[in-house]
Amino acid sequence: MPKNKNYFEFVVGSFVLLCALFFFVSSFRSANVGGKSGYVLLAKFDNVDGIKSGSDVKISGVKIGNVNEQFIDEKTYRAELKLTINNGIKIPVDSSVKIASEGLLGSKYLSISPGSSEETLSTGGEIIFTQSSVNFEDLLGKFIFSNNKSSK
Repeated sequence: MPKNKNYFEFVVGSFVLLCALFFFVSSFRSANVGGKSGYVLLAKFDNVDGIKSGSDVKISGVKIGNVNEQFIDEKTYRAELKLTINNGIKIPVDSSVKIASEGLLGSKYLSISPGSSEETLSTGGEIIFTQSSVNFEDLLGKFIFSNNKSSK
C-alpha cells in the first residue's frame, strides 16, 4: 500500500507542477515580456483620461504597439505619451493620433490615422496632430443642462 500512495502523490504533484508551469508561461506571454521590439514615438495631448502604460496603439483596429510611459511637460502642462511601435510598421510624418474607446464603457486606446507622406517617423519622432480624450461625464452634463434651459 505505501508504494501506491507514493506513486499517487507523485502523479498529483507532477500534475500540479505542470499546471503551474502552464499558467506561468501563458501569463508571461500575455504580459508581452520580452516581446516584439519596436521604436519609440512621442505624442502630446491636452487630456489623456483612460490611457495608461500598456494601453494599445492601433491602426484600423489592429494592434501595432502600446503606450510605454506617460508624463507631464513642465512648460506647457500637456500630457506626453511615449509609444512603442512594432518595427515592421512605418508611420508617415503627417499621421494623426486620437484617443478612442472600445465602446461606450470600453477601455481606451490610441488610434493612429496614417497620413499620405512618403517620409516616415523614426525613433524619437513626434506625432504632431493629436485629438484628446472625450470626457463623457462633461458631455452628459452639458446635454442635461442644455435641455433644462431650453424647456424654460
